[in-house]
Amino acid sequence: MGRGSASEHVYQTLKAEIIDLKLVPGSAIDDSQLARRFGLSRTPVREALVRLAGDGLITALTNRVTIVSSIDLLQLPDFFDAVTLFNRVTAREAAAKRSEADIETIRDRQARFKEAVDAKDAQAMIGTNRDFHVAIAKAGGNRYYVDLFSRVLDDGRRILRLYYSSFNDELPADYVTEHEQLIDAIVAQDVEAADKIGRKHADQIVRQIQSIATAERRGASSIQL
Repeated sequence: MGRGSASEHVYQTLKAEIIDLKLVPGSAIDDSQLARRFGLSRTPVREALVRLAGDGLITALTNRVTIVSSIDLLQLPDFFDAVTLFNRVTAREAAAKRSEADIETIRDRQARFKEAVDAKDAQAMIGTNRDFHVAIAKAGGNRYYVDLFSRVLDDGRRILRLYYSSFNDELPADYVTEHEQLIDAIVAQDVEAADKIGRKHADQIVRQIQSIATAERRGASSIQL
């Protein structure tokens, strides 16, 4: 395995473990231990860690200790506001400007999301949900919305993992249907309906995560944020 492919393997493995909360927030990251675990030198491991730091998934502290980044409960209201805003505005823009090719892409992303839901594959659900919403943003034609919403979705991957965990990775069918309703509104070019469904979709996610955060504050969960 070449250095580049070795670094990619380490990066993808650790990224999945962090998003899946197998590596819990606040846990130490030691490049020497990781090198032994993967049977590699420290160089490709360090390259992977640099990428993870760029993703905001790990944090280097002032005492040269590296940890899995925390999930800041105090920042959740800002995250909720951003998710709601971008769900609504990208849905509106897509309904107003979508092409037939955009619709085809959005339907394809939804099909992949449904496959992930049926398989109860949380990692795949997170990735395909992101792809679905980014496809809607792209259909609106505003690259700033695409870039900003992509960042919000990426920053919220572990939050979304908590969301799916709250259902034991069995997402209720109603929430899959919301995606279908959103597609229908975009196809019909019904801007107001797309806005309404986009907000409803964001609101139910926000409510569920808020209930998880409340439980965390009360010490009712073993997941360390």
